[in-house]
Amino acid sequence: MTAIKHALQRDIFTPNDERLLSIVNVWKAGKKKRNCFLCATVTTERPVQVNVVKVKKSDKGDFYKRQIAWALRDLTGVDAKDAIKENPEFDLHFDKVYKWVASSTVEKNTFISCIWKLNQRYLRKKIEFTNVSSQLLEESVPSGENQSVAGGDEEVVDEYQELNAREEQDIEIMMEGCEYAISNAEAFAEKLSRELQVLDGANIQSIMASEKQVNILMQLLDEALKEVDQIELKLSSYEEMLQSVKEQMDQISESNHLIQLSNTNNSRLLSEIEFLVNHMDLSKGHIKALQDGDLSSSRGIEACTNASEALLQCMNVALRPGHDMLQCVKQQQQLFTDLCEQFARRLASHLNNVFVQQFTQALLQIYNRSYRVSVSGHDQSSTLAQHSVELTLPNHHPFHRDLLRYAKLMEWLKNTDYIKYDGLTKNYMDYLARLYEREIKDFFEVAKIKMTGIAKEGKKFATLPRKESAVKQETESLHGSSGKLTGSTSSLNKLSVQSSGSRRSQSSSLLDMGNMSASDLDVADRTKFDKIFEQVLSELEPLCLAEQDFISKFFKLPQHQNLPGTTTVDTLEMDGGISSRPHTPGGQLSISSEKDMIRQMMTKLFRCIDAELNNLIALGDKIDSFNSLYMLVKMSHHVLTAENADPASFLSTTLGNVLVTVKRNFDTCIRNQIKQMEEVKISKKSKVGILPFVSGFEEFAELAESIFRNAERRGDLDKAYTKLIKAVFINVEKVASESQKTPRDVVMMENFHHIFATLSRLKISCLENEKRDAKQKYGDHLQSYVINSLGQPLEKLNHFFEGVEIRVAQGIREDEVSYQLAFNKQELRKVIKEYPGKEVKKGLDNLYKKVDKHLCEEENLLQVVWHSMQDEFIRQYKHFEGLIARCYPGSGVTMEFTIQDILEYFSSIAQSH
Repeated sequence: MTAIKHALQRDIFTPNDERLLSIVNVWKAGKKKRNCFLCATVTTERPVQVNVVKVKKSDKGDFYKRQIAWALRDLTGVDAKDAIKENPEFDLHFDKVYKWVASSTVEKNTFISCIWKLNQRYLRKKIEFTNVSSQLLEESVPSGENQSVAGGDEEVVDEYQELNAREEQDIEIMMEGCEYAISNAEAFAEKLSRELQVLDGANIQSIMASEKQVNILMQLLDEALKEVDQIELKLSSYEEMLQSVKEQMDQISESNHLIQLSNTNNSRLLSEIEFLVNHMDLSKGHIKALQDGDLSSSRGIEACTNASEALLQCMNVALRPGHDMLQCVKQQQQLFTDLCEQFARRLASHLNNVFVQQFTQALLQIYNRSYRVSVSGHDQSSTLAQHSVELTLPNHHPFHRDLLRYAKLMEWLKNTDYIKYDGLTKNYMDYLARLYEREIKDFFEVAKIKMTGIAKEGKKFATLPRKESAVKQETESLHGSSGKLTGSTSSLNKLSVQSSGSRRSQSSSLLDMGNMSASDLDVADRTKFDKIFEQVLSELEPLCLAEQDFISKFFKLPQHQNLPGTTTVDTLEMDGGISSRPHTPGGQLSISSEKDMIRQMMTKLFRCIDAELNNLIALGDKIDSFNSLYMLVKMSHHVLTAENADPASFLSTTLGNVLVTVKRNFDTCIRNQIKQMEEVKISKKSKVGILPFVSGFEEFAELAESIFRNAERRGDLDKAYTKLIKAVFINVEKVASESQKTPRDVVMMENFHHIFATLSRLKISCLENEKRDAKQKYGDHLQSYVINSLGQPLEKLNHFFEGVEIRVAQGIREDEVSYQLAFNKQELRKVIKEYPGKEVKKGLDNLYKKVDKHLCEEENLLQVVWHSMQDEFIRQYKHFEGLIARCYPGSGVTMEFTIQDILEYFSSIAQSH
């Protein structure tokens, strides 16, 4: 057991900085006997941790491993089973009861005794020891004394102080004078005592000798006390003399305090009066500007702006405590409130009239353009396409420039009366939404007509009487609603609905007449569509950005969407207005609402852009499905540009949504191309040649490469290429297998040669693997076709030598083949005589004609195939001569034509045809 304990201490516990105190060999009660060891250990570092560790011998080697450990503080009870009789069984109560059987009772008792001592020394916790002999449980030793546990060698070392050099020297001198001290301690102690008594006597005599000096010191102290008494008498007389002066000084000090207090009060009163006068006094000029200022001229707007800012400062001044109780302050506040309400009503009414006036002018311009187009045409079928020179949207910069003069006044109105500010915002959106809807719809109509070159016959624009009546009707409607910011705009709505309905009908007719096949269009038509689509996007982008910039500046709104974590509060009402929203105590919008409001205003103003763009995209896709390539590139570029400017802007979001539709159309175009490949049918009476979808892929790739050069969405095209080329490969093999007129190898060879040539010319990087595959398939099928075709001119000779090769493969020696009856020299000469040079040339000429019938002129592979056949024929000739030399040595049998003859045959046949 000692050897095991030493091995466990060395291998397991020493590396873990633990010391093994006790060990017992045990196995689990009631189970198969599998020996293990329970060890009581303590850590060598403080604070000391006491553990009970289970150690088991490894099954794979002669070494021990630590299996599980329990902390002694988790032990709640120890049951020895029997305190009188020897019993090797015992239980340890941790988180559950562990039943053990020890190899001997002595080991068990030693282990339990060690557990008790460790508990007494380190834990002092209540562990219940049951059925344990009292002899094993030693009485607890007082905590002040040194203790040792189960063979442990830990002792408490008393603190001591090391002697310095002087003390060591004195002790050495004393020890030298008393050499017997080492052998007789009592004599040494008596000598030290006598010397101490001598020192005490000397000290007493020294004290008695200094008594005379003490008496002299006491006399000096008495004289000093007398001098102190005299000084105190003089100080008392001086104090009586100064008492009257003190009273006079107190009176002067009190008078100065009252004067200082009065000055302080006067200064504070003056400061309060100056504060009220400076901060709550509005000049007469500002009051006049607020009441009667001209809001039409630049000078009047500037005067009203300055006056409104001064009024706002007076209203927002932070009054000091008690100011609101002054009557003058109340009067001023009432005056400011009245001026604010009066100016807010006047400003709101004026701005509403400005909105109506600008809308009327824009409406007149629209009708004037339509009127000029109408009267300029002499034929009733004249169309807008014949008279529209440029595809442009009206410029609203003059309107924006005029309104931006009121930007500061709008900010003032927003801060003082948000209800009127909100009403102006709704009116602006109502007027401009109808205006933009008309302009954008007319703009898209022109774009559609330019794309198709067709307009609905008999379509006439408004005549002069219609122009005057419509403008007058809408002007009266808008002026009738100018008195109220939330006035009715029913007539305007009605006219807008009628106009939009007519335009929708015209748009649908354009779509119907635009159903043209892609084969009827050339590159010029597609380039024209690309330019028109680019011009549409280029016109829309500055229009939206300019309007968004104006809204931000005029209505004082941020041009960014909600930050992460904010909540969108504003939502559009069912009638298109802005819903009620939470306000701050000052009547202003919350920050998150302001950040989202500009987006909603842009959405209402340009609500028709999304639908018009989708209709234009549908028309372009209907004209030619390949137009989706142009639209994908252009739309992606504009989306990326808009995102770089402002990722959360209305334009970026709208174009992004439309881009999804364009991408969907592009994917549909690719699927249709693949479907056409799968549905292709070939004629059974004519040769196949280059398949239509192979030529179609070439056309698509050439067009796509010209469109997607330096495009942002190149990845979409690469994915489409991968799908298309995969379908091309599959369907070429499918058609080749179904071909009856043309051999399969010819179909595969010609079409894969065409594919390889196309990919090599276009240099499409994502199809490099497919290009190599096409080249490999072309080469394989060319070789296969050549070998299969060359078997016909020398068919019997081929069969004869195939039989020779079979015999050699079966194990017959080459020089013994000539002894086979079917392959002797006579049979060889007989076969060779059947193929003289003339017959060979005749067979090759027939072969050339047959190859010419198989191959198509479009791919021009006849000479390539004929040259490959020449090489293959020469290779077979050399192979036959080699077999003759090896299998029929010395026979003198040779072919009736030479390699030079073969070259002449192939050359003359190619030249004759």
